[in-house]
Amino acid sequence: MSIEKRPDPDELLAQIREQESAEQRGRLRIYFGSSAGVGKTFAMLQAARKLQADGLDVLAGVVVTHGRSETQALLDGLPVLPLRELEYRGRKLPEFDLDGVLERRPALVLVDELAHANAPGSRHPKRWQDVEELLSRGINVYSTLNVQHLESLNDVVGGITGVRVQETLPDTFFDRADEVVMVDTPADELLARLAAGKVYVEPPGRAGSPTARGGVVGLGRPGADGVPHAQRAAQNFFRKGNLMALRELALRRTADRVEDDVQAWRSNQRVAQVWKTEAAILCAIGPSPAAESVLRSAAQLAQQLNVSWHAVYVETPTLRRLPDAQRDRILRVVRLAHELGAQTAVLNAQDLTPALLAYAREHNLSKLVLGRSQPAPAWRRWLRSSTWQQALAEEGPELDLITVAAAPLQPTRRAQANELQTQEHEARELQWQRLAGRYGLSGLACTATALLSWPLQQALDQSNIVMLFLLTVVGVALRLGRGPAVLASFLSVGLFDFFFVQPRLSFAVSDVQYLLTFAVMLAVGLIIGQLTAGLRYQAQLSTEREARSRSLFELTSDLAGALQTEAVLQVAEAALAEEVHGEALLYVLDLKDALQPSPRQDSLAAGEQPDAGTARWALDHGQAAGLSTDTLAGSAWFYLPLQAPMRTRGVLALKPKSSRSLMLPELRAQLETYARIIGQALERVHYVEVAQEALVHIEGERLRNSLLSALSHDLRTPLAGLYGLAQTLDRTPELPPQARELSAALQQQAQRISAMVNNLLDMARLQSGAVRLNRQWQPIEEVVGTALQSLQPALSSHHLQLQIPPGLPLLHLDAALMERVLGNLLENALKYTPSGSTLSISAELAPAAGQLKLRVSDNGPGLPPGREEQLFAKFSRGERESSTPGVGLGLAICRAIVQAHGGEIHAENLPGGGASFVISLPLGDPPALPVLEGES
Repeated sequence: MSIEKRPDPDELLAQIREQESAEQRGRLRIYFGSSAGVGKTFAMLQAARKLQADGLDVLAGVVVTHGRSETQALLDGLPVLPLRELEYRGRKLPEFDLDGVLERRPALVLVDELAHANAPGSRHPKRWQDVEELLSRGINVYSTLNVQHLESLNDVVGGITGVRVQETLPDTFFDRADEVVMVDTPADELLARLAAGKVYVEPPGRAGSPTARGGVVGLGRPGADGVPHAQRAAQNFFRKGNLMALRELALRRTADRVEDDVQAWRSNQRVAQVWKTEAAILCAIGPSPAAESVLRSAAQLAQQLNVSWHAVYVETPTLRRLPDAQRDRILRVVRLAHELGAQTAVLNAQDLTPALLAYAREHNLSKLVLGRSQPAPAWRRWLRSSTWQQALAEEGPELDLITVAAAPLQPTRRAQANELQTQEHEARELQWQRLAGRYGLSGLACTATALLSWPLQQALDQSNIVMLFLLTVVGVALRLGRGPAVLASFLSVGLFDFFFVQPRLSFAVSDVQYLLTFAVMLAVGLIIGQLTAGLRYQAQLSTEREARSRSLFELTSDLAGALQTEAVLQVAEAALAEEVHGEALLYVLDLKDALQPSPRQDSLAAGEQPDAGTARWALDHGQAAGLSTDTLAGSAWFYLPLQAPMRTRGVLALKPKSSRSLMLPELRAQLETYARIIGQALERVHYVEVAQEALVHIEGERLRNSLLSALSHDLRTPLAGLYGLAQTLDRTPELPPQARELSAALQQQAQRISAMVNNLLDMARLQSGAVRLNRQWQPIEEVVGTALQSLQPALSSHHLQLQIPPGLPLLHLDAALMERVLGNLLENALKYTPSGSTLSISAELAPAAGQLKLRVSDNGPGLPPGREEQLFAKFSRGERESSTPGVGLGLAICRAIVQAHGGEIHAENLPGGGASFVISLPLGDPPALPVLEGES
């Protein structure tokens, strides 16, 4: 049976706009698998070949075959887009040519490995962003993805396999795909393919770099340890347990995606009937003390079935008038449902049954868990009136109704329930007093209408007097509610009969037709009263929602104009204090990641201020704490972290007038929305300040570099003249010995100042990018030897140890600049170590990182503790006040040169004393050396 509902005009308009946008956008199909080797690329190529046979323009943008012959055979015959080469760290990396596809504009392009990270210099850092641009240009795309590359499952897969992948894809992009095709292979079959060499195909002969032909990426190379990929994969990632777990994750993620597609189709087709595609559970929370027991039974059932579940509380006008203690207890049960993992909601509706059915059909929940109702009174059984559970069964025949019995209360809980019932009884007595007052006012209103109409009965027809009574019923319903309106309807009929129908002042009726008048009058009064009371209830709800929306809009507008943190604090605290009718304070992170309290905190008494430790806990754990939570629930303050896109920016502390605002799911969601908006505003202000500081820093660096460059150029000429005059003076034969000593000292100081000026000039050139590297493939032994030869006279006072193993690979570097790095490091060691100290230079391979590590060490006094990284800053020295010459540029020049080569340099203190500087240089792919005749 198909149940139709009237479509919402706004939803139809949004659907039309979405369809128009989809027609102009390309379609994305993702071939999704659990791991490498399941056949994603093979399935993608098969589909592409079929479409090509049907006449569709298909282009292979980038296809990774991994050297598999079956995959390569499917690729043959498809037009292949040549890859473009990007130079990075001396290597040319093949990458997807996005501009080439946009220029050719095929109907379908194949883009393998959707989560791939592009090489530096590409238009987009990620390949999925390339695909997004293609889709926005109307080009259809087929791509592939493994489950471990999904961002939400990255930690889960890392915990299972022990391998954390760095290339990830946002789940939002995966969910926006038009089609997801699951390519599934059992674990045993995949292991058999791995053993047969069909997953990782080892290249013949020497291990080379990956081969690229057009848009096709072929073989990989074994690891640096020489172990083939297949063997290493079988020992680590490709274990059977890992493969089964990854397969389950992929199947579950695909099932979630298909479920979303089903829900979207049901919504677009306006199908209200529940389809039992998923055994999801809906638990109805009632006002009775047994609600908590029913809720726990629903949670256990959901856990046993391993399905999602929802818990809703339908607040009707009758339940809305419950005593505050009873409403608070119900809201605590709703909060418990959220803690047990349910998706919770509080629905405001006139009637329970339609609200539950609408929610179940909207979310496609096929099982309803209900508490067993109390035995019906005798008069109900005699009238055979149906309960709301029976009404659910009749109006929702497609739903499975599960009735559970409430567990008996424990002694402690029974005592609490008795105390709560006592409070509810007292509150109910007060409520009855208020209710009696409303009913009394209803009776007075009807009596006043009769008394006012009595002198006018000669001037007014009886039909007009009936209208006055009906108007009274409407007024009572509008001001006093549904129950007093019912009373007013009956009283109006009675008073009209007693005062205005012959014989007057008697309930006797002279004409039988008046009975019909009374019946119609009563029916009209009841209907009008019910409709008016319902409209009054809906108007109250609409007013509350409009107030929340307006406050949210006003906060967003005010924060948009805030350009300083102080302005954000002032606006947010004022808005939230008004929202919760209490106190609101913000804790904001400073540059040292310390929580700074609000300036308004000092205006509160010492015992009423928030606890900074609880605020810090909420920040560190990213969870709410304090009032109405599981952490420090006895606190009078509620702490909520201010989540922003990049990081948590602070903590919101609230002290509401009533804790009910924290228990209602919709109000709690409103507060979380406030927190996110405030966090985004703080992050925006933070980055504005960072941008301003960066601009000032850039301008300062530019001015300093200009001054350094000008100063160094202007000093070189007089220094050269001074050095020449000193040499000329030294060659004078008649020069006294004392003057000759002064001439030698003058030459030495001129050389020292000249070296400092050269350092200044080199630093300015390196930072301005004016230095071009003359990179050649060089053996590291020659670079070290040349650097040592240039410092031979100074090294005579120290012991030197060389530990460079033979057979190291060639490095792609600028030999002159790298000799300068080693020279600066050795000069530093000579300056800060006494004569007779030992200097050592060692080299070692780090195959896992693809680097060669060069270490320059000494056994001197070492580096200042805690300042190892600061020493590489410009004009930074190991000793602030020292007789050792220098201006603190040597290490800065070393870091600039090493980073220009794509490497890294850092300093550390040795355990036995002394300092060590470690240079890490990329290995690259050196060319094969020719084999000379006579050599093996």
